Amino acid sequence: MSKLKKHYPCLWFDADGTLFDYERAEGSALKNTFEALDLRFEDDYLDIYQCINQGLWRALEKQEISSAVLRVRRFELLLEAVQLTGSADQMSTTYIEQLALRAELMDGAYEVLDALHGKCQFAIVTNGLQAVQRSRLKHSTIKDFISQLIISEEVGAAKPQAAFFDAAFARTAARNERPARSDVLIIGDSLTSDIQGGVDYGIDTCWYNPKAEPRPGDLPITYEIRHLHELLELLD
Repeated sequence: MSKLKKHYPCLWFDADGTLFDYERAEGSALKNTFEALDLRFEDDYLDIYQCINQGLWRALEKQEISSAVLRVRRFELLLEAVQLTGSADQMSTTYIEQLALRAELMDGAYEVLDALHGKCQFAIVTNGLQAVQRSRLKHSTIKDFISQLIISEEVGAAKPQAAFFDAAFARTAARNERPARSDVLIIGDSLTSDIQGGVDYGIDTCWYNPKAEPRPGDLPITYEIRHLHELLELLD
């Protein structure tokens, strides 16, 4: 990690797992969904759901499925896996309603944005669902810091696709001019969407790696941090 501070006029943050505590929100939303539909909920259902959901999101990144398919298919597979009878469509609707209310932040997210506010322009760049992400930001304590919320479902392309980054640059334009690629740093926890997408597009990347997972040797990551507070040591 470089010890020299650098100024980036534009900081792009991933949402889930970077600014928002998605694992905590996901667990609460799933349990509440089962309870709302009068279905038995067991603790191991969350692990099963996460495995299914993560696989489908990877398929979305590869353009193998759409977000509309993903939001229902994950519950079809979950009901099948836990051998319960229910409506996947109804589960999907209820789950999204529950998840949209959960705005818990990752440790340090508010403090870091507060410290850097006024020095940089913040955008959230996410592959999440529109109904979830806009509601969560609205209910969050960081909503006034964020100048743009760029959602794959709205722009018609997902990270790591170049079309998503094209849309993000267009939406974060200042004075009708797009920022230079050297002005932008993307911060995210996903190697396959945030970091690979940033590398492919030619912008600097910061891998948020709180679980200290092994760093891949074939991906030129600009920065790696374990805690969001470390951004204050990197950025001018």
